[in-house]
Amino acid sequence: MNDRTEQMDDLQLVALPTAVGCTEMFVRFSATEWNLRPMRDAAAQAGRALAAAVVGAVDQSSAGMLTARIRVAGPDLVIEIETPRVVRTPAIPDGPRVGVTELGDGRYLLWASLPLPGGMNASAVPLPRRQRRPSPAAAIEAAREPVNDDGDDVMQRILFGLSNTQDRHRR
Repeated sequence: MNDRTEQMDDLQLVALPTAVGCTEMFVRFSATEWNLRPMRDAAAQAGRALAAAVVGAVDQSSAGMLTARIRVAGPDLVIEIETPRVVRTPAIPDGPRVGVTELGDGRYLLWASLPLPGGMNASAVPLPRRQRRPSPAAAIEAAREPVNDDGDDVMQRILFGLSNTQDRHRR
């Protein structure tokens, strides 16, 4: 069996209660983008449960950053949440293929693995091919004739803007 990761996305969030909903949206978006719509709800629910378990284990006064990760590997869609710094052992959410792995130094990786639909393998998932390309607005700007500027004019405008901002705050 080939367990090679074909696609992966991750997102860093402050480990506060708002991270739970953000993780759910992130997982839902990724599953949609990867043409795994039939799995979208189950994956989003798993991501939400994992994020809630991590947020529940974090000291809210010094939350730190958690990493939410989703990847297509082998026959599975894998959702992972990596805890920030040192936390107490998070509770493992209910589910048939979920777990927690200790990373050392009081850090943990919570994961959930969902089988791809129809016995599909990761290499068969129609993933988007990403490439860096400018936005339409940036392309229009780049097509315009460049303005000759020796840099002094830019610095003068920045300094003028800063001095005006400081005058407004003094009043």
